[in-house]
Amino acid sequence: MPFTNEDATVIESIISRYPRKRSAIMPLLHFAQARDGYVTNESIETIAQKLDLETAEVNAVASFYTQYKRQPVGEYHVGVCINTLCAVMGGDAIYEGLKEHLGIENNCATKDGKVSLERIECNAACDYAPVVMANWEFYDNQTVQSAKDLVDSMRNGNPLAPTRGPNKLPTWRENSAVLAGISDGRFSEGVSAGEPSLLGLKLSKEGK
Repeated sequence: MPFTNEDATVIESIISRYPRKRSAIMPLLHFAQARDGYVTNESIETIAQKLDLETAEVNAVASFYTQYKRQPVGEYHVGVCINTLCAVMGGDAIYEGLKEHLGIENNCATKDGKVSLERIECNAACDYAPVVMANWEFYDNQTVQSAKDLVDSMRNGNPLAPTRGPNKLPTWRENSAVLAGISDGRFSEGVSAGEPSLLGLKLSKEGK
């Protein structure tokens, strides 16, 4: 899909935040995902032109970071942590359970395009293991059944709210726009850091 004049305005706005244009590569890639659902070859070429870079330089960033997808994902992209702590707490079982429940493999989407599934090495939330993320929002202390209920709610069009973060789960494209630095006005919603995350700080203040 060709870039519109409105797209060009957003791109220039993102670039203007940085003293060096090339620093805008990552937010522009997130904007590309907000626009198309994934990073297309056309987006890479456009970003390279706007930043006076070679397409290989932009492609190197897009292919290095796993948050950038080179093929369409679901409206709700579900990542199950299978790193050591989450795995032993049930992450492996959750991942296998969702594969069977959804009938898809890693980095694949359901036929209705609603849900895609990915093995994640770490969701950076070990204090809430096992953790599932959907469009990079947290679902803590999950079980096989609660994860199945979660993806079912997505496919029914009424996704369960994240454990922490916004009161309603944004779509993949909506959160891609947020990661590009385009505010959705929901930054103050919900719980950010829960009690387990703050326990160390609390103990340090108590001198323990």
